[in-house]
Amino acid sequence: MRTGILGGTFNPPHLGHLHAAELAHRALDLDRVLFIPTNIPPHKALPENTASAADRCEMVRLLTEQTPWAQLDTIEIDRGGASYTVDTLRALHGRGETDLYLIVGTDMLLSFDRSWRAPDEIARLATLAVCARENEDWDALREKAAALRDSLGATVELVQGDSLTISSTELRQGGALRCYTPESVADYIEEKHLYGY
Repeated sequence: MRTGILGGTFNPPHLGHLHAAELAHRALDLDRVLFIPTNIPPHKALPENTASAADRCEMVRLLTEQTPWAQLDTIEIDRGGASYTVDTLRALHGRGETDLYLIVGTDMLLSFDRSWRAPDEIARLATLAVCARENEDWDALREKAAALRDSLGATVELVQGDSLTISSTELRQGGALRCYTPESVADYIEEKHLYGY
């Protein structure tokens, strides 16, 4: 089974996350995409008005419930502690999931061999599926993909398609919630008074 992996804090999850997953799903003929909420991000602190892990998982469940090939996976929340991608990929391989496509954006690919834990092992455990944040990023991404193929033996797939740039930070700060999240997610945020809504 060809499985896409989309990780993140999902704080809150929004249509940009679903769009990136859909681009990868179509371009790479994936059977499904697992949305994996981070427990504790190793590289940045969760903001003050953050949603709980349980709330973030429920919002991801609501985001994906109308999409048959997309589903919530709580592997990082269940494991606890800081969430490192390499640990998650090892655990997925341990579950017998071996045909994995790690969906990353521009910034993540460009910093992959500098700031990620065990990038060489990640490159062995999964194909990197890159969705550009902006269309002008492609030249830099092609160059970086070639460098990672040479240095780490990474398999890198560049997923073409119009980007849908939405900021979770802006949504937490009162952005147009109902424009950029499904109605069910917006309802949940308002009912639970998350992010000051």
